[in-house]
Amino acid sequence: MRTYALVIVDINSEQVDRRFTYAVPAGMDLAVGERVTVPFGPRRLPGVVMELTQETDVPAEKLRPILARVDDEPVVLPELMDLARWLAAEYRCTMAAALRCILPAQVRANLKPLTRLAVRLTAAQEDALARCKRSERQRELIARLAESPEGVRLADLAPAGAAAARALEKKGLAEIFPQSVRRRPYEDLPDEGAQVRLSPGQENAARRICAALDGEPQAFLLHGVTGSGKTEVYIRAVREALLRGKGAILLVPEIALTPQMVSWFRARFGDVAAVLHSALSQGEKYDEWRRIRQGEARVVIGARSAVFAPVESLGLLIVDEEHEGTYRSGTHPCYDAREVARVRCRLQGATLVLGSATPSVETYARTLRGHNVLLEMRERVAGRPLPAVEIVDMRKELIAGNRSMFSRALRDAIEETLLAGQQVVLFHNRRGHSSFVKCRACGYTVHCPHCDVTMTYHSSDETLKCHYCGAVLPPPKTCPACGSPFIRRFGVGTQQVEEKFREEFPAARVLRMDNDTTRGKDDLVRMLTTFRRGEAQVLIGTQMVAKGHDFPGVTLVGVIMADMSLNLPDYRSEEKTFQLLTQVEGRAGRGEKPGRVVVQSYEPEHYAIAMAATQDYRAFYEAEITRRRRRLYPPYAVLSRLLVTGRQESDVRAEAELLEMEIDAWFRRDAARRRQMIQVRAMEAPLSRIRDEYRHQVFVKLYAAGSAGALEYLADLARARKTPGLRVELEIDPPSFL
Repeated sequence: MRTYALVIVDINSEQVDRRFTYAVPAGMDLAVGERVTVPFGPRRLPGVVMELTQETDVPAEKLRPILARVDDEPVVLPELMDLARWLAAEYRCTMAAALRCILPAQVRANLKPLTRLAVRLTAAQEDALARCKRSERQRELIARLAESPEGVRLADLAPAGAAAARALEKKGLAEIFPQSVRRRPYEDLPDEGAQVRLSPGQENAARRICAALDGEPQAFLLHGVTGSGKTEVYIRAVREALLRGKGAILLVPEIALTPQMVSWFRARFGDVAAVLHSALSQGEKYDEWRRIRQGEARVVIGARSAVFAPVESLGLLIVDEEHEGTYRSGTHPCYDAREVARVRCRLQGATLVLGSATPSVETYARTLRGHNVLLEMRERVAGRPLPAVEIVDMRKELIAGNRSMFSRALRDAIEETLLAGQQVVLFHNRRGHSSFVKCRACGYTVHCPHCDVTMTYHSSDETLKCHYCGAVLPPPKTCPACGSPFIRRFGVGTQQVEEKFREEFPAARVLRMDNDTTRGKDDLVRMLTTFRRGEAQVLIGTQMVAKGHDFPGVTLVGVIMADMSLNLPDYRSEEKTFQLLTQVEGRAGRGEKPGRVVVQSYEPEHYAIAMAATQDYRAFYEAEITRRRRRLYPPYAVLSRLLVTGRQESDVRAEAELLEMEIDAWFRRDAARRRQMIQVRAMEAPLSRIRDEYRHQVFVKLYAAGSAGALEYLADLARARKTPGLRVELEIDPPSFL
């Protein structure tokens, strides 16, 4: 009986978002989840087998046969196939787009394993030696090959040794063959992190999580103060999962945290730990994915996309620093890795652990409603105290005549710390030298020619750069608008902090860590290793320095401008401020010596700043949830927008206004729908132009309860919009409304 394959062709288009039936040629042994090459019109395209059947409604003579198998085994596990179906339905994307999340680009591009020529014996050592009595080099090589039955790379042999290898091959005593070479990320990274004795809080958390591995899978929120040892709990839980024959995935929010995690996990689990994130080379990603798929690596450490890693028998999935916005994808499909993790755990019967010192308000609210089991660790490991925090009112500094970016308290603390031979972290969440360039005569500000944002001055190469599209301009010497020479740089970035610091503390060894200094493949690892070894005394950086790092030598943390994130046009600005400050304060005092933090602020009385100083998360949560309830923000409401983009501003505006009228009319046609709506309004997006594309939005605010039907309507409306030259995308509670 003939077999037929239902295939999703790798085209991300709604017009072909369905399964196509192909005949399976006789003798071709296929499985669901395999990639195949199929004829599609005049083209040959890759696809994934979704189902095999012996029945079809299409006449057999009209079916075209599958051309070839791409792989020797299924590349999409059955549970990941189910996850792809959920992803396509939940985020309203094509099945091809969902499968592209599951299958990395390197796999879809059919990268091949890296090989190097090697030589190995094909005859017994005694026989080979007997036939090579007159060549000492050949005899030496035979002895070496006998000790390495897997082969010796030709590149590792001297020229004379390579010649001897070729001579042995001619005699039929050895063979030269292509040997696979695995590209290993962070190969030179030291394995760190000795096993430690757990505190009572850690012991309780680890015991509860490990018990779930044997019973009914659960979802946990592990809430511990900074320095309470959440990573050690993760390691113990992963070890128990491995002992039970199960795999584990650990998600981290920033690539900056990956090297440290890798060093800790390799120290405990060796080569069974794999790494997946965007900063790896193409070959490294391919090799690591293959190791995971083939079962050689049972533990995966990675950023957001590692939630799709092909780990069989998944038993544990950990989302570290779960509050971070980087878990939300910024490209379609705009998935939330935390929700994907929750669904994957449900599909595979795995235990989910969400960990954070500052959980997101939504996650904590869900936990209090019983959706997660709350595990708390209220004390730091080894009984170490939380750092002492001093909040400096910068308004008083100004009145006292101090116009420096360093308050007197921070300057004195830096001097004391450096004299004591200890380390300092300075946090300022804006890179570059100056925020913008402005004419003091007429008020003209230099904007990006392609985006509706000001350009940032970078002193390292004396350029103006756009942080959205990457445009670069030379800084003007006179005002382009009025010709005045009084054009100046305003605002402070990390480059300027570094410059001013070096002026005041010229003897200190300083590193700056931001996106501008860590662009090279190994820059980040090199910088973190240098600082952790104590080869630099001061680390200045953006939020990259604030999260998760364990620097035992840091006893002082200085926050240059704590209010910066408070002024963002975002209902989460208070939450983000509290989280950032709490996290960066937690870098101090993690070693034997107590820590100290100096927070500089122009709004020291703000509850987000004051409560971060005491790391009182519960008090902050109560204040924040009260504010959100009063103002109808999530979790009490759903904020969404239809974002319209295009090259012609008038067309973009007209489309947004038309959508507003259609949406408003849809709600008003039904009384129950009308009660669901809080607001519908078309407006220019805060960033009205990016990369020469204009942006307008239709902002839709709904009551959270019962909003599913309205969101489904909005998704269908966006998907059906086909106005030439325009794109319409639905965003639900996006990380940013810019």
